[in-house]
Amino acid sequence: MLTLVCVDRVGIVAAVSQFLAERGGFITDSQQYADRESGRFFMRVAFEATDHRMDNGTEGLRAEFAPIGDRFAMDWRLTDIHERPRILIAVSKGSHCLADLLHRWQTGTLAVEIMGVVSNHPDMRRITEWHGIPYHELPSNGDKAAQEAALLDIFERTRSDYLILARYMQVLSEELVDKLVGRCVNIHHSFLPGFKGARPYHRAHERGVKLIGATAHFVTADLDEGPIIEQAVERIDHRATAEDMVRIGRDIETQVLARAVRWIADRRVLLNGGKTVIFR
Repeated sequence: MLTLVCVDRVGIVAAVSQFLAERGGFITDSQQYADRESGRFFMRVAFEATDHRMDNGTEGLRAEFAPIGDRFAMDWRLTDIHERPRILIAVSKGSHCLADLLHRWQTGTLAVEIMGVVSNHPDMRRITEWHGIPYHELPSNGDKAAQEAALLDIFERTRSDYLILARYMQVLSEELVDKLVGRCVNIHHSFLPGFKGARPYHRAHERGVKLIGATAHFVTADLDEGPIIEQAVERIDHRATAEDMVRIGRDIETQVLARAVRWIADRRVLLNGGKTVIFR
């Protein structure tokens, strides 16, 4: 699997195609996008070997592709299509997103390796360990810096690729966010108007909101305003109680986060400044 981002210019697709053809690479899926506003080019190519010319493996292919990457000043990744991204999940007391990810992982429908679950509460220990996943309780105890240092240590020690905030009700510091740029994903409710803070569904009910939604996005220092990966909404009417809205909202949150994680696992998500390119 090859993904790349670079300044748009003539010859990129030809160079990639020729590189693969010369090594007996059979392209099974190829998508590209030229952003005419930013002048950047995005590409995702899935391929498989047809003969011995790729017997030198992924590392050998990377070394051989490097000159092309340098020629076009690409930000590129070449990975084994069977290599699963390693994720660390962070959660507080809400179980819906965590339970959904664990179920999809256990049933083989989510192609990731879950390296552990971290939480600032003990509530999710039982369901996590039932799935055979390590659970790390990191209460803040008034020392947020120490808590985040422990979280980052677990992330690095487990060689995780992504931190997934599955309703982790802690605002990450700017220092931690900077260390996880493009590698930290959050899920949150989406309303019009927006309701940040505690009991958002109850406040939405008081305002007569007609759409319940959720957004999965990369985390930045601007709270809930990072590059969007996926969104979904469901229409409701005046008969919906606050409890109905909570239930509907949780269902949407699980679906949206699962899609975002699955697309990341499939290397379908590329950053484009404050936006994303999603190859589906």
